[in-house]
Amino acid sequence: MSIEEKVSQFTIGFDHRDKEKLHQMWDKIFSTQQWSEGIYTKEFESLWSEWNDEDSVAFSSWAGGAMAVLNYIDVKNETVLCPSNTFMATPLSVINAGGHVEFVDSNREDLCMSFEDFRVKAEKHSPKAVWVVHIGGHISFDIEKISSYCKENKIWLIEDCAHAHGAEWNGKKPGTWGDAGVYSMYATKTISTGEGGILVSKHKELLDYCYKFRNYGKFEYDVEGLNYRMSEFTAALGVVQTRRMSEIVDWKNSYAENFLDSKHSNRIIFPDGMKSGYYKYIVFDKLEKSTGKVYDESCHKIMGHEIDLPNTDWIVSNHWCVPLYYHPELEVKK
Repeated sequence: MSIEEKVSQFTIGFDHRDKEKLHQMWDKIFSTQQWSEGIYTKEFESLWSEWNDEDSVAFSSWAGGAMAVLNYIDVKNETVLCPSNTFMATPLSVINAGGHVEFVDSNREDLCMSFEDFRVKAEKHSPKAVWVVHIGGHISFDIEKISSYCKENKIWLIEDCAHAHGAEWNGKKPGTWGDAGVYSMYATKTISTGEGGILVSKHKELLDYCYKFRNYGKFEYDVEGLNYRMSEFTAALGVVQTRRMSEIVDWKNSYAENFLDSKHSNRIIFPDGMKSGYYKYIVFDKLEKSTGKVYDESCHKIMGHEIDLPNTDWIVSNHWCVPLYYHPELEVKK
């Protein structure tokens, strides 16, 4: 079997060399009898903060972090802008926080939110917040312009970093352009804990709110939270995965450079200084053997919004994903 055939075989992005260490950590959890809110949750948050350059709060899911920030800024009866080319979790977080979603078109070049359409929608709807989604593992090409506009117009900018583990742009990490960033640690992600999420922010008040929100508002109960705690067993996975992240992402980048780029010239081309975590390797040529689309249906169509988003419609029909799964046993440098 060729390297390409092996890398095309689905596998969770977990390095099996970490099994022994992980089992030792789980044994320690059993011995300490602290299965939640213990040392590994704190270590996971610390390691993520060290990589992301902002303080972090772990949650049991991406949704926990999203609901925390939306409740903190209070979007009830307010408009939140959101790209239609995203997973339904993004607009559903707004709806469940009591807000109103207005959809924005994307760029064909990067599949992420278009600054030009964002500006039109922002002037029309006067939003309280905006979700920018980093699609496929790279950073939104228009993030700097969107961030500057939000700062000038006092709009909360939240980054959906569900795909963006290990990405950077000239050293700047996802979640640091806006007021908060929320990562997913779902099973298929580049860095996975099976289920889980983590929020990053520069705002101490928001972070303090998040700690309470994930734990029913304990102990003052001045925050109307629910249970979004991450278990210690899950956090231990987060620790070993985060320690392995640079190796996983470098491996994927090396494979893309040495085995894929020469075959797929009609692909997303990153700006200078941008590094993708390669959750997806996205091309604009139809493939017989692909993992399908990032999203094969747009959110505005699912939700029945009568709105014209031509680039989003084009993206749905004209992109495919080349299989790219982490197999550390394979040498991918030529």
